[in-house]
Amino acid sequence: MSDQTHSSAQGEPSAEDTGTADVAVLAEQLGELARSLEAEDDADAMLDELVAAAVQLVPGAQEGSLSVVTGRRQVRAQHATGELPEQVDALQSETGQGPCLDAVYEEQTVRVPDLGHEQRWPEFSRRALEAGAGSMLSFQLYVEGDNLGALNLYSRQAGAFVDESEQVGLLLASHAAVAFAGAQKLDHLHRAVDSRDLIGQAKGILMERYQISADQAFRLLVRISSTAGRKLHDLAHELASTRQLPALTTSAPPSAGRQ
Repeated sequence: MSDQTHSSAQGEPSAEDTGTADVAVLAEQLGELARSLEAEDDADAMLDELVAAAVQLVPGAQEGSLSVVTGRRQVRAQHATGELPEQVDALQSETGQGPCLDAVYEEQTVRVPDLGHEQRWPEFSRRALEAGAGSMLSFQLYVEGDNLGALNLYSRQAGAFVDESEQVGLLLASHAAVAFAGAQKLDHLHRAVDSRDLIGQAKGILMERYQISADQAFRLLVRISSTAGRKLHDLAHELASTRQLPALTTSAPPSAGRQ
């Protein structure tokens, strides 16, 4: 074996070794991302980090967002890395066309190779191209009836996404689905805590004003909410903010008085 051949064998890895190394690096990066997401207690920051990681790791991606589709019609871009994802999602809502409104409901992954030659959504494709998008890659995160969550990646160039993009994106989408679900639960929990705190403040105001018990104050809030046709949370917020109730109850508590 010549010295040159020996040097090559001992130096740069073979094609097979390179592929193995790439997989190992990707696995390590995904592991670090998972640990980082798990340690993050701010839902918005967690999802921002996830989209940024997708743009960094998926070959061809330049921009990204999480899209929430409601009623198979309204598309909202969340945690977008720039203006392009927001514009494209707005176009899907406006035209009623696009990958999030169509194929993503039936397919786990949708690749849009070239918006300049895309025939599935002609009006959307034309206007998305005018906005600056060249190609797209969408991954389904969840489907609940007519509601959908998706991870969308964008490039300003046509043909930016290849098979490797889909493979890496699918791995990231599995992390994204878990993180997105966790963020939604965390958001619901925060809303529940905020609502409980507001109701507690409103009860305290009524207890002090009318010299009634906590249970009587809560029943009074519920009764006023029903009579006024207002949500309990909204009524409690108004009372906590202004210390005033609708005119029909400002003088005395209606038959929820002292026992």
